[in-house]
This record gives sequence, structure tokens and C-alpha cells, in this order.
Amino acid sequence: MTPSSPAVAWTDPQREAAFNAWLGGIASAQGLMPASLRPASADASFRRYLRVDAVGGGSRIVMDAPPDKENCQPFVHVAGLMQDAGLLVPQILAWDEPQGFMLLQDLGTQTMMEQIQPESPAANHARYLQALDTLLAWQLASRPGVLPAYDEPLLRRELQLFPDWYLVQHRQTALQGKDAETLSRAFNSIVKRTLAAPSVYVHRDFMPRNLMIPTQPGSSPAQQLGVLDFQDAVYGPITYDIASLMRDAFLSWEEDFVLDITVRYWQAARKAGLPVHEDFGDFYRAVEWMGLQRHLKVAGIFARITLRDGKPKYLADTPRFIHYIRTTASRYRELTPLLRLVDQIEGTTPQVGFAYGRV
Repeated sequence: MTPSSPAVAWTDPQREAAFNAWLGGIASAQGLMPASLRPASADASFRRYLRVDAVGGGSRIVMDAPPDKENCQPFVHVAGLMQDAGLLVPQILAWDEPQGFMLLQDLGTQTMMEQIQPESPAANHARYLQALDTLLAWQLASRPGVLPAYDEPLLRRELQLFPDWYLVQHRQTALQGKDAETLSRAFNSIVKRTLAAPSVYVHRDFMPRNLMIPTQPGSSPAQQLGVLDFQDAVYGPITYDIASLMRDAFLSWEEDFVLDITVRYWQAARKAGLPVHEDFGDFYRAVEWMGLQRHLKVAGIFARITLRDGKPKYLADTPRFIHYIRTTASRYRELTPLLRLVDQIEGTTPQVGFAYGRV
């Protein structure tokens, strides 16, 4: 690719020049065609991904991760752990650590999300079972002391994103007095409940947008799903990734489908010897509380991405998180004050009724 090509935009001429020098330097050894470089995807961070064709056919992925904003070391570390666990993750082919450029195996162009048929839950059953197989393999490889702990300080830092960014910055609402106390008590309950779960490896964003449909020659529907966006992995609650999978940031299912897949995960996890609750009702309640922590966090993150980073498409999904938060809070008497507070902020009608799991 020449620096003047319009296919890939650069805001920093020096970084553009450094990138072209790096890519040109590895092109021959890696069998790349630099002129074919084009955007592949971007995510909610400062990373972006480019695609470049290979001389013998196929393509490779290039990660552009400015080192002053992104640290690639966790990506490399977790990629190794996942490979050792038997997961399909992009192989790292070349890495310029000081400059934040990385050449990766290309797992294809279609995510599980793109294959989902939202109007027909049953049509997606097989793919979700594949996702469970991947998740179980990842959790079974767990060892303490290898990944950062998903501990109380981290859980609380994440929860704080909700008042700091969603309430203050987005809703222009700073909680005072009893309202602030209500949120604080809810956060205390959430942290206590989530930390009660046993710890395993946690992907931390395990959902269909980060699972790839393999496109290798001869691939079949039964082939293993690829895994992306795993650099924030931690060692924490076993309930987290199944909550993330079934209470998706970009897709909502009716509870019968959520229950179906979650109970299948629970059964398989028990059979595999993973430390889940003996009673499914207890496990499902723990998943709901874990999901509540995630939804509060992500509402804050999406507001921050919009207001600080200028990516407004993410804030469009925040009503989904408010719905998740209200639904879970309506099930537990302990969370009734939180539900009333959210209804007050959002101008929504209070939810009533005794749904499954209300204790």
C-alpha cells in the first residue's frame, strides 16, 4: 500500500510512515501484498484492525494499537493461554511491540453475530452450544495467579462508571443524599454476591460479536468457533461469561431461550467438574446478579465511548442495558430501591410483579 491510498485513513503522518515502513519490511518474508491493505474492523478501544492479502491466497489481519493508548502485552499473553487451552485464536505472525503493530492470522470475515437469526431462537441453538464448548474449554484451563484478579477494587471501579459517565455525563444527574446511598447499598450487594462465585478464567466480553465462524477450506458447521477481543481477560466469577453471552450488549433474547442455554451450560459445567452451584436456581440467580454488574458497567462505558471518544453508535444500545437492569432489579426485594431510582432517572413506569428468582 502507498501512503496516499485512501483505503486506510491516518490522522498522524508519522505513525502512517512508521506503519508503511514496518509493513513493507515484513511483506516479503510474510508473503504479503501491501497494496491490498484495507480496513477490517474497529472496536470500542483505540485499536483498529486492517486486512491485507497474502501472495498465495487468503489474507492476514494487522492490528494497529498506538502504544501510548493500548498495551498489547495482555493480548499476547491471553492468546497463548487460549491456544494452550485448545481454543481457536489468531496466531501472532509478527509483532513490533514498541510501535504497536501486529500481524495476525485471519479467522475470517463473519462473526457469530452476523449469522444469528434473532426472530428464530431455535435456529441459533447449535451455534450457542458451540459457544458453550469454547467457554467450557477456556474455564477448564483455569489456574490462579496467571491472570489479573477480578477482585473487589476492579468490580467497584467498573460499577463507578455508571454514576460517573451514564448518570453525570450522559443524564446530567449527580446523585445526592438518599439517592446516592441507594446506589451505594446496591453496589455493595452486587459486589458481595458476585464475589461469592468461585473463580475461573474470564474472557470478559464473551458474546457473538467476538466469536468467529471459521472459513478455512472444508470447514463445517461443527467446526470450532474462533475467539477475538480477549485481551481484558481476568481470573474471576464463573458466572460472568455466561451472563455476557446470554445477556448480550447488542442482542436480547426472551428468557426461555436464555434459560435453555444457561441450563445446558450449567449441566455441562457440572459434568466437567467446574465449580458451579449444585442447584440450578441458585446458579441462575448468581448469573443474574453478575449480569447486573456488567450492565451497569457497560451503560457507563457506552456513555464514555460516545462522549469522550466520539463513537455515538454505542450509546444507541444503552436502552437495552437499562431494560436488563430494571428487569433484574424487579426480581429481588433487596434491589427494589435501585429499581425505583432507575425509574426516577429514566422516567419509566415502575415494574411490579413477582418474577422467577425473586427472593
